[in-house]
Amino acid sequence: MNELVVRTRDLSKHYSLGDSVVKALDGVTLDVRRTEYVSIMGPSGSGKSTLFNMIGGLDAPTSGSVYINEVDIAQLTPNELAYLRNRTIGYIFQTFNLIQVRTALENVTLPMLFAGLSPEEADERAIALLERVGLGDRLHHRPHELSGGQQQRVAIARSLANNPAIVLADEPTGNLDLKTGKEIIDLMKRLNQEQGVTVISATHDLKMVDVSDRIVYVRDGRIANIETRSDLRLAVGEVVGLSDDLQA
Repeated sequence: MNELVVRTRDLSKHYSLGDSVVKALDGVTLDVRRTEYVSIMGPSGSGKSTLFNMIGGLDAPTSGSVYINEVDIAQLTPNELAYLRNRTIGYIFQTFNLIQVRTALENVTLPMLFAGLSPEEADERAIALLERVGLGDRLHHRPHELSGGQQQRVAIARSLANNPAIVLADEPTGNLDLKTGKEIIDLMKRLNQEQGVTVISATHDLKMVDVSDRIVYVRDGRIANIETRSDLRLAVGEVVGLSDDLQA
């Protein structure tokens, strides 16, 4: 499917720092197709988290445009933007961002209640989502009673609460050990494939490359390169072949 769900056009974000201007983003144009799994990668300070925030409507650009489902989000009122974020975009953060005094079930139902679902409908859907991410036996546990991996699973379930077209994941494995991080990556990919949700992840985690359809490399506020998974496999094959030739 080639339908575009996200478009950015000449997107820039500049900050004044004394007498100088810091260009966190500097003219980024990017298309993301529906059902894609895209990873945005780059060193700290490269601009990848800024791009993430622009796409998610969490921050406003200095110039340029972001289109979600062909809607220019800069033209939306605050209420319209809040409506779009609640129903079209799910968010997953490195620090989980769960409400500490709420149970796993309550954390997942909250976005649905904001969207107007009845408590009964919200509970039914939240239970199904938590079961889907492997937490059917942790419905009434609060975040401090869950491991980091379990908290991130709650966050993933919450991100899917209102059947979003897009899930934005900002360093979703950043606070997890290697094994748990791999489990979270595999879970996100499975949900991407089974539910057809578009996943855009800002990440340092090289394990994300294995599940991404495309990898967008950002440096100094610009897109330095875009590779597909097949490009990377070809590159690895060439290196292996070269190593074999050198050993022969």
